Amino acid sequence: MPISELTNRTDALKARTKDFAIRVFHLVEALPKSLQGRAVANQIIRSGTSVAANYRAAGRARSRAEFIAKIGMVEEEADETLFWLELIVETHLLRVTKLKPLLREADEIVSIMAASRKSAIANRQSAIR
Repeated sequence: MPISELTNRTDALKARTKDFAIRVFHLVEALPKSLQGRAVANQIIRSGTSVAANYRAAGRARSRAEFIAKIGMVEEEADETLFWLELIVETHLLRVTKLKPLLREADEIVSIMAASRKSAIANRQSAIR
């Protein structure tokens, strides 16, 4: 894969994860100001914004092992955000129709990061042989 294509993909994922964090900010504003709403808001704001921050950090990894670890963190944080989104739906804090696009995006980010991590692991192993 040409370097320019890789750079374009990286830049696109940086923008996509940042947009995801912004969307999580807007979601938090829509949550009820109840005890449950505030508890979920505190959790999802951390995990949802961590997706973008850790993806950005992965781009500065000093080794393949560090990259793999950081991409793993992005995957975990995206999956945690997905959990909180599901909890919001299942506890009726917000209507599922409001959350469908964000649920889909969280799921896609988890899938992308899982595939990226697996690919990096496979590339590391083939480089060792």
